[in-house]
Amino acid sequence: QLQLVESGGGLVQAGGSLRLSCAASRSTFNSYVMGWFRQAPGKERGFVVAFSGIGSSPYYADYAKGRFTISRDNAHPPVYLQMTSLNPEDTAVYYCVAGLPRPFGSRRSYEYDYWGQGTQVTVSS
Repeated sequence: QLQLVESGGGLVQAGGSLRLSCAASRSTFNSYVMGWFRQAPGKERGFVVAFSGIGSSPYYADYAKGRFTISRDNAHPPVYLQMTSLNPEDTAVYYCVAGLPRPFGSRRSYEYDYWGQGTQVTVSS
């Protein structure tokens, strides 16, 4: 069983930065690809970024390109999400996810088997 625990959320002013962390059970970490989703108030969970395969490059939602960066050491947890140039529209609960590798990756939340409890990110204007 893979367990995911996020941390690093908080309140930040527009234009600021945050780094989220996702701690994972090391024993099964290497078998899964990792990613991040988010859910804003009143909206469905949406894709942020993920890896398609072990050792592959990440792919981002359009709004995240150039502002957000995911990183991981393939041998060791945790996984990080560095977020810069934050704006109020980035306010959401951010979830770390893990799923099986897929040839072209996935932006669909139901294709990720494991989810963390989420961490709140609030960006003030």
